[in-house]
Amino acid sequence: MREAAIVSTARTAIGKAYRGAFNATEAPVLAGHVMNAVVERAGVDPARIDEVFWGIGNQWGTQGGNAGRMAIFAGGLPESVPAFTLDRKCGSGLTAVAMAARTIICNEADVALAGGMESISYTVTKDAPRYVNASVIAKEPAAYIPMIETAEIVAERYGISREAQDAYAAMSQQRAAAGLASGAFAEEIVPITVEKALFDKQGNHAGIESVTLSQDEGIRAGTTLEGLRGLKTVWAGGEFSGPGTSVTAGNASQLSDGASAQLLMDRRTAEAEGKDILGIYRGFQAAGCSPAEMGIGPIFAIPKLLERAGLSVGDIGLWELNEAFAVQVLYC
Repeated sequence: MREAAIVSTARTAIGKAYRGAFNATEAPVLAGHVMNAVVERAGVDPARIDEVFWGIGNQWGTQGGNAGRMAIFAGGLPESVPAFTLDRKCGSGLTAVAMAARTIICNEADVALAGGMESISYTVTKDAPRYVNASVIAKEPAAYIPMIETAEIVAERYGISREAQDAYAAMSQQRAAAGLASGAFAEEIVPITVEKALFDKQGNHAGIESVTLSQDEGIRAGTTLEGLRGLKTVWAGGEFSGPGTSVTAGNASQLSDGASAQLLMDRRTAEAEGKDILGIYRGFQAAGCSPAEMGIGPIFAIPKLLERAGLSVGDIGLWELNEAFAVQVLYC
């Protein structure tokens, strides 16, 4: 059976939304940058790419109009390369990689590019579309529930304390700081120089400056448990919960801008051409759960994946969960 191999990977550094380095950079610029980087790193003629699979959570504004295809244009890749864009919110990019791998395994492609991008600065704005379908909430009232509200619900429903969340958040920041200090992220990041919009304390535009971003902006090396304990909760209350009791700016992830890409090839072809094999696709599964407790999805998806792969939890040497909120990781 054919196998799909990842032969190169590249990402931008992660920029803080609104006040960070990418706050004035259109999403296709970030995507085109990492697309070009994986092609160059793999040493593959971009005209050989059979398909681009691209994931985006907010498909409007700078990320509308089949953004994967727009990124091909912005990046100067050949017009002969097709692309499509999918939306599975925070899992969009990962799903795109899985679909690319499956296409290679099915012998419908030999070379594929996959990944995702998100410009929160440009899409989560005051004029962003926020249409709520009456037909949907008539059947599932919590369909459009804010993610932060789901985090508060999970904390209350499953007894995850504020103290435990803060402790995990401090450890997460300390791990990230250690990784940054050791250079663990340097090889995967492709620096990019952009124009950054500047604002004064009142939020008024104060000019622009040219910046080169080469490391993640959200890592806070000085984070301590004591400091996190002093932060106020941020959820004022909503349709499905009262005022928040545990989620703060310190134990939840920041809003960010960035992009990441991977180049995948048929394994035999890659090996015959002497390409570096960074990883082999072994499986992918998704599972649904109540939108009111969105963050616990991994406890349903992981068993499906392990069963299909014939593996157990103990067989896995490294786990990574999409860490939007500390409460999610702790429960899962």
